[in-house]
Amino acid sequence: MYLADSRATPAPGTAGGGTSPVRRAAVVPGTVLALGTVSLITDISSEMVTAVLPLYLVAGLGLSPLGFGLLDGVYNGVSALVRFAGGRLSDRREGGHKTVAVIGYGLSALCKPLLLVAHGVPLIGAVLAADRTGKGLRTAPRDAMISLASEPAGRGRAFGVHRAMDTAGALLGPLLAFLVLRAAAEGYDAVFTVSGCVAALGVLVLLLFVPGRTGAAAPVRQTAAERAPLRALLQQPEVRRLTCCAVLLGLTTVSDSFLYLTLQRRLDLSESWFPLLPLGTAAAFLLLAVPFGAIADRFGRRRLFVCGHLALLTAYGLLVAPAGSSVVLVCPVLVLHGSFYAATDGVLAAATADAVPEAVRGSGLAVVQTGQAAARFVCSIGFGAAWTAWGDRTALGATAAGLAVSAAVSALLLRTPSPDTLPESAS
Repeated sequence: MYLADSRATPAPGTAGGGTSPVRRAAVVPGTVLALGTVSLITDISSEMVTAVLPLYLVAGLGLSPLGFGLLDGVYNGVSALVRFAGGRLSDRREGGHKTVAVIGYGLSALCKPLLLVAHGVPLIGAVLAADRTGKGLRTAPRDAMISLASEPAGRGRAFGVHRAMDTAGALLGPLLAFLVLRAAAEGYDAVFTVSGCVAALGVLVLLLFVPGRTGAAAPVRQTAAERAPLRALLQQPEVRRLTCCAVLLGLTTVSDSFLYLTLQRRLDLSESWFPLLPLGTAAAFLLLAVPFGAIADRFGRRRLFVCGHLALLTAYGLLVAPAGSSVVLVCPVLVLHGSFYAATDGVLAAATADAVPEAVRGSGLAVVQTGQAAARFVCSIGFGAAWTAWGDRTALGATAAGLAVSAAVSALLLRTPSPDTLPESAS
């Protein structure tokens, strides 16, 4: 792995400033590493809250699975309402990607301390909605900066490096929450306080170390973006296919919180141990994100995206199976869950970047991500209702059946590249 500055400055001694495509693909730009550091810090903060939130709401406030499903849907789905706005605004002017990302990260950081005073379900829902609004605003501009700073042939690797750093934070966040819960008398309040301080540090790193402009053609790209309507994006066959598949698969992707609650009930884990469950997922994601990104660059990003959902389907099958209550199944379920994220999260963003022109890169990423987030919002509410009506195992079995069908349809839709696929595409 090589390190370059954020402008991909040619290596000294290279004739004409040129390098071979293979070497350029192996370079990890400084912008990617800086954004990875921001995501690492921010994910420590976010995952501290995510790790304790299910038990805080269900055990502490006595919410039913349906009530938790509604709040979990808010937590994971509200960002869908603003993702396109974030991507669109970031495309409109030079430096817009960083500006919108700062607003998004800053809004989420402000929400963490508010959990200290929001004890009722409506107030907690409002705080979570504001937090996810910040996430929705920042995601597409951040991914646009990563894609624009990276060589097309190495885009999967670049996203893999970023997601690995992001997941390192997801690994440390639950561990820190676990330590705070065991050490502090008012455990939940202490978790929210520490989380807010960490989030503020992430915003500071973004302001100081991430360049405001990515790529030499930023002014031209920004002007063209102002003239590109949403309909023009959706008229591109590859964007339509990716969006359709992201929505189909998102409708049958159970949220992390429900997966961990299912495991916790199977094993009858105590509340103090519950925050450790996400560590298994995060560890697998961390180890596999970069290798899977390189595999996607070589063998096909869309193909790996579908295969990642097959790993999730296998995890569902293990939980639904009669032996699903065995402690032995915890490790394979969490490893499969982490493999799913490693094969889909950054890989989908890289595949989308292949199909979207630079002029509307933020908007194009936001279109696909909005469809996926909205579908997962619907899944959270639907799964919570199914759990309340039928029980967790039956609800998960029905979701697994739907995921199998969705994966088969997506494999057919993404099997053949469209003639409109960009020449730089490796998907």
